[in-house]
Amino acid sequence: MSSPLLQVSSLVKHFELRKNTGIRKSKRIVQAVSDVSFTLERGHTLGIVGESGSGKTTVGRCLLRLIEPTSGNVIFDGNDLSGLDFEEMRILRRRMQIVFQDPFASLDPKMTVGASIAEPFTVQGISGNHDEKVAELLQLVGLASDHAKRFPHEFSGGQRQRIGIARALALEPDLIILDEPVSALDVSIQAGIVNLFGDLQKRLGMSYVFIAHDLSVVRHIADQVAVMYLGKIVEIGAKDAVYDHPTHPYTKALLSAVPIANPTTERSRKRIMLEGDVPSPVNPPSGCRFRTRCWKAQALCETSEPALIVRPTGQMSACHFPES
Repeated sequence: MSSPLLQVSSLVKHFELRKNTGIRKSKRIVQAVSDVSFTLERGHTLGIVGESGSGKTTVGRCLLRLIEPTSGNVIFDGNDLSGLDFEEMRILRRRMQIVFQDPFASLDPKMTVGASIAEPFTVQGISGNHDEKVAELLQLVGLASDHAKRFPHEFSGGQRQRIGIARALALEPDLIILDEPVSALDVSIQAGIVNLFGDLQKRLGMSYVFIAHDLSVVRHIADQVAVMYLGKIVEIGAKDAVYDHPTHPYTKALLSAVPIANPTTERSRKRIMLEGDVPSPVNPPSGCRFRTRCWKAQALCETSEPALIVRPTGQMSACHFPES
């Protein structure tokens, strides 16, 4: 068997907050990502889900070194990214791309669509006339080749996201980070974009890290799912195991909020209402970080941090009192 395309081990990212009190400057640490580890096989999709502030986007940007990790290792196709200099990283990024959440903010309003899609060639020093390649990429994502002459404001949100996808595909990457790629779109448009990701993966064989807060969307595209809470992975495993047999209380609570198309089932099922807000990452709770909102929390949860343990259904979860 070939080695995984992406291996992440003990990834940590802290941000410093400096506050000037007038007398002296105080420094606080935001623990955005804490000890995150996972692997991604070639041609597969890992979905990372969780509430806002759970650290999903920070993980995605650390993978590409758009922000520098505090510690840990990100190994892409045998290359430890932490040991690469600027030029080596620039070259490797041909194979690692990202699609951002806001399709309008990620496109330069003063550049034509064709110029935006061709920009990666310029950045990577690939000379020549790229009009034919741009036309091919537009057609690949379901747009007309003559759209290259238009500007971003002339397109709908869904079309702009397709343009962002075309730009990410320009250098034929092996890995694309999809950072909430459909959350800013109308529900009626989301399905078309998700289906496009699936079709492109089958055709081109690339791998995805799909970051989202909507579990129903992730289920349609992911092979493996990681659930994050307050900077940590609390459950990770094959999609069917996590969705059909959640073992962490937080995962169970998230899944209970996903709407079901059957009205009878929707009315009869029990929803789990989490009390309180997500604690501050500046001062996370001791022991289990979810204990302040967990209905199963006991004294052990306050003093001992649970480790990710393999459960009978195959996935791993970090809970002292997992769901059966």
